[in-house]
Amino acid sequence: MTVQNMDFDPSDIAYVPTTGVRKEFKLPLIQATPENVKGYGRIVDSPDECPIEITQWPAQGWRPVDKNSGDQGGTTEGLFEFWWKGDTLYARNNAVGDSYLFAWSQFPEEAATSGNANPRDKVLIWRANYHPDGGQMFYPMDGQSFIVPVALPGDDVTPEKFVAFRVDGGKGLYIHPNIWHGAIVPLDDHSRLIDRQGKVHARVSVDFAKEFGGYLSIPLQPVNGMNGTVH
Repeated sequence: MTVQNMDFDPSDIAYVPTTGVRKEFKLPLIQATPENVKGYGRIVDSPDECPIEITQWPAQGWRPVDKNSGDQGGTTEGLFEFWWKGDTLYARNNAVGDSYLFAWSQFPEEAATSGNANPRDKVLIWRANYHPDGGQMFYPMDGQSFIVPVALPGDDVTPEKFVAFRVDGGKGLYIHPNIWHGAIVPLDDHSRLIDRQGKVHARVSVDFAKEFGGYLSIPLQPVNGMNGTVH
């Protein structure tokens, strides 16, 4: 796999991370299965067989939005590229043209932000979002495993409502509209996923560090069983 050189100008990052907190909201790592991802989305065997749900634009008053309108923006697709540099996870979503500082493998005040990827046993995630306009698919181009924290819809979300799924075996993950999702975390130092989502790309976000004084903390191993369940 060819990996491009990744040099970030902080002004290119879509969101400036919130730091300065030392609390961890620890999530168990669960092996994703077709059964336990129901409600959040589904496992994707082939990106060619994964249509994207598009949500109709909401009515602003008592008059309904006309049929066959408000949902014609379509989808966008592109490479979602990930690089671990030092202790920091960077990403670029070419489908929407955004770059991100997604996470760290230790508290950001001690985290190296450049150089070769360091060994890591956990990931600290500062932000999550959902897309009210449509669903989203992530599919690894090179069969690599990845982790994603998700939570069910609702703006009163808290860190405790998230679960972390590990997706293996060259499979992908599709999530429904309005499903909260944090950073996609590849287990390899470099990874490429196909990203397909609604073209409107509306985002509603939660900042864990600012709102709750801590980060989502996910172990990179072990996984809670091949048939892990969500409680």
